[in-house]
Amino acid sequence: MIPWEFLGSARAPGDGEELSLYRRGNEFSIRVKACQLMGSTAYGSEEALAELVCARLAGRLRPRILIGGLGMGYTVGAALRHLGADSEVVVAELVQAVVDWNRGPLADLAGRPLEDPRVTVRVIDVARVLRTERDAYDAVLLDVDNGPEGLTRKGNNWLYAQVGLEATQAALRSAGLLGVWSSHPNRAFTRRLRHVGFTVEEVSVRARGQRGGPQHLIWLAQRSA
Repeated sequence: MIPWEFLGSARAPGDGEELSLYRRGNEFSIRVKACQLMGSTAYGSEEALAELVCARLAGRLRPRILIGGLGMGYTVGAALRHLGADSEVVVAELVQAVVDWNRGPLADLAGRPLEDPRVTVRVIDVARVLRTERDAYDAVLLDVDNGPEGLTRKGNNWLYAQVGLEATQAALRSAGLLGVWSSHPNRAFTRRLRHVGFTVEEVSVRARGQRGGPQHLIWLAQRSA
């Protein structure tokens, strides 16, 4: 078996754990300690996040979406395939090295989405964007950490708490959509979404899409018109 090759590491600002990038042949893995945070062989649910949200944006003029968490670029790539030429995609990624990896060894995995002129990348905590912008986005997609049950940064908990959901709702335009990826269901998070005022749908998707794999969950939450 081909051994894993270490390509680099970076630590997230604040209380973040160290992220490490590995390659084995054509396969890539981003890990936190011994735990794989994401891998290039299981990205179907990341693409489904974008596909489900973008399908609900059909017909909107010049849609503007915010993606929190770049990962390996699969969510961004899928969004671009389902959005028109008049769209704008803002990617908020906390770790500069993750952006560099997506412009380097990971670039071809999702079709080099960061080279698309519709994409703007901001090296910033998506929470800072949501705290400061109002009526700015038709959709917000969150693929941060492991979902509401975080793995890497305690600071990510703000996004999934009531105060973070209220900020997200304010950042959305009328009838805007919030899509959230998670490795596991979380009933308390569903209740918080509804308490804030979102209309909520839960969709179970497979990690490898049509190829199967573990089940992941996507919340589709819509702000009232």
